[in-house]
Amino acid sequence: MMNPAEFANIANAEQDFWWYRGMRNIMFGLLDPVAQGRRVHRALEAGCGTGHFAQALGSRYGWPMVPLDLGWEGLAFGRQMGIQRLLQADICSIPCSTASFDAVISMDVIVHLPRGEEDRPMREFARVLKPGGLFVIRVSALDLLRSHHSQFAQERQRFTRSRLLHLVAAHGIRPLRCTYANSLLLPVALAKFRIWEPLRGQAPSSGVEPVPGWLDALLHAPLAIESAMLKRGLNLPIGQSLILIGEKA
Repeated sequence: MMNPAEFANIANAEQDFWWYRGMRNIMFGLLDPVAQGRRVHRALEAGCGTGHFAQALGSRYGWPMVPLDLGWEGLAFGRQMGIQRLLQADICSIPCSTASFDAVISMDVIVHLPRGEEDRPMREFARVLKPGGLFVIRVSALDLLRSHHSQFAQERQRFTRSRLLHLVAAHGIRPLRCTYANSLLLPVALAKFRIWEPLRGQAPSSGVEPVPGWLDALLHAPLAIESAMLKRGLNLPIGQSLILIGEKA
């Protein structure tokens, strides 16, 4: 489970912070062609945090969303924002019927389980998803990029493309698209995580903190470039995040 202290940081940042804006646009760019013409009568976001992204998905695609999270702290922020149908439950034991969703979305959630336990939520995602249903997952990528923020948020594992593809295939998910993202900032991330943070020797802390407007714009620009590249069908070969879109066989 994610560090409960991080929910307040997320709630304050997910609307305007450069990373959230950029990664939302990247995700929408990947989803738009897949969602077009697809009938989704009920969609689950498994590990929704505050429910903000589930609300964004519902607004963009008209999908009736069921946002689910184990942490009451995140759901409390969602209720304050007026988000509907919030469900408190464990992604490893989803209290919903088999084949009851046309789409299942999970953003940066299974990374909070210890390595070796990722099959538990994947089994549940596949169980509640209808045959032919849409599956969308984003995970943190590459162990080399583990940071103070990763430690603070209680991230337990990161993925490579091959390991994520193997995981979803083992549960009957056919990949439609799999790409790394947040790639152009990789040199900055490596310098920060492997040099600057060890030199400072400070305790792990959240990376979701306000920055000056000029810096926010500067950091957002590479994500905007990636969004345009991904919309054209290019898959990025390395990056800080990994996104897979697939269908249940």
